[in-house]
Amino acid sequence: MGKVRLDEVGYWSEVKLDIVRKYATAYSKILRKQVGFRGHVYIDAFAGAGVHISRRTGAYIPGSPLNALNVDPPFSEFYFIDLDGGRAEALRSLVGPQGNVFVYEGDCNVVLLRDVFPHARYEDYRRALCLLDPYGLHLNWEVVRTAGQMRSVEVFLNFPVMDMHMNVLWRNPDKVQESQVRRMDAFWGDASWRDVAYARTPGLFGDIEEKEDIGVVVKAYQKRLREVAGFRFVPDPMPMRNTKGGVVYYLFFASPNEKGAKIVGDICRKYQRRGLPNGA
Repeated sequence: MGKVRLDEVGYWSEVKLDIVRKYATAYSKILRKQVGFRGHVYIDAFAGAGVHISRRTGAYIPGSPLNALNVDPPFSEFYFIDLDGGRAEALRSLVGPQGNVFVYEGDCNVVLLRDVFPHARYEDYRRALCLLDPYGLHLNWEVVRTAGQMRSVEVFLNFPVMDMHMNVLWRNPDKVQESQVRRMDAFWGDASWRDVAYARTPGLFGDIEEKEDIGVVVKAYQKRLREVAGFRFVPDPMPMRNTKGGVVYYLFFASPNEKGAKIVGDICRKYQRRGLPNGA
């Protein structure tokens, strides 16, 4: 992979890759049987170099792009995006020249809306499975809302609670840097997250803001995916943990289709029962 630095991923990241891979296979089988569809595409908005290193074993493991390319029956087209030019170039080299594989270097918040989502329009009888797996608060709500309004896109979405805890959801919100507030506003879509994340209680010198449990914020985002973005089916997200059991992020699935939500729910339940392996 040249000089490109590969991500080291933990057990639960490997689980996430397995969940997406298994659902992508089921999704592709279902779409291939549909009469009248003109294609279904796979999208990874934070594709990376295509390969990761397992933190548990030190071995190379395929990332989302390679897993998607190996799905049988295959997707019609593949769209991979990464902001880092080195990683995008490494991915191009890895997948080789294929007429139905497109690798973009750039900000997915721009590339998805301008270049990719138009290939999955409902009225064109096309559909898409989209992985939105940012490292932190790097995804704009406009992308999520657009996907929901399209009615043709199903998404897996990383809800990055660790970044939120570290940089935004402090006990004293007045001390949070304005740049971090803007990041959260962009991810949420507006400033209403603050009314969710902090409860106001009367004090001697005015209202006091007290930080809510992160579960309240997660539930509010789930509701937002349904009622604002317009995804009809948004099951409870799966907590993805570190080796100490702390939640690093929640994995959401959002879809216009009930069948997809049921399949994902069945896949996730199998992994949730496993817990952490010995030595993880």
